[in-house]
Amino acid sequence: MKLHDLKPAPGSRQPKRRVGRGIAAGQGKTAGRGTKGQKARAGGKIPAWFEGGQTPLHQRIPKLRGFRNLFKVEYEVVNIGDIGRVAEAGGFEADDAHGAKASKKAAAVTVNQEILRSAGLVRRLDRPMKVLGGGELSTALFVVADAFSASARSKIEAAGGTVSVLETPETKRPALGVEEASPPRKAPKGAEAPAEAAADAPASDEAPAEAVAEPSAGAPAEAPESETAPRRTRAAKGKAEATAEDEPAAEAESTDKAASKPRTRKPRAAKPDTDA
Repeated sequence: MKLHDLKPAPGSRQPKRRVGRGIAAGQGKTAGRGTKGQKARAGGKIPAWFEGGQTPLHQRIPKLRGFRNLFKVEYEVVNIGDIGRVAEAGGFEADDAHGAKASKKAAAVTVNQEILRSAGLVRRLDRPMKVLGGGELSTALFVVADAFSASARSKIEAAGGTVSVLETPETKRPALGVEEASPPRKAPKGAEAPAEAAADAPASDEAPAEAVAEPSAGAPAEAPESETAPRRTRAAKGKAEATAEDEPAAEAESTDKAASKPRTRKPRAAKPDTDA
């Protein structure tokens, strides 16, 4: 036996079927494609979903493909039966600082998402947790979660435990140590604030006519202010005292000037004649 004598087993290898080589090749005149037509031509392949040119099925049916709810909350779920099974086995007993297990007390064992994750009942902590009512519970537990089903709540309370729902604040709260500033109160429409307007107005040296009263010759320089009269500023009071002292001399000068100055009248303009 030599290498050139090696041959494959009879029937293990078949020659490639060569079609389209005429009648003598043994594949018939049309090479098994039938007589004419689209499938008899080169490249005449028809997709499996082709329906002969009519409206295909995926276009005839309505496009009801659902939607994505943007407000859907993805919960980490756990059944109350699994929590009860781990509680009966003592898996929720907290360790103290020295590593020894704490002694059993009559109070209910606290169960939250972190404890359930350490026990292997919850995988993630970045999602809210919801407790479902699958299974039975016979141990009093204090369960803290983001949501409870009605059956889970009733089973926990029936076993002597309590539930606590973690509430997410709906409104924005200030940071710790920062007092929340109260919003300013709005004044009613039509109401005016005279005190604020008087405070914003600049102080002038000239006092209003109503604020400064002219004293008479026999009256004292300063008259007592009444409760209802407006308060005068210091500048107005000082000016009123100065004008009260200089007023008699000013009146005398004005009377002398009036007596010495002759009175003159302006000539009247001649009226035009309206007879013409």
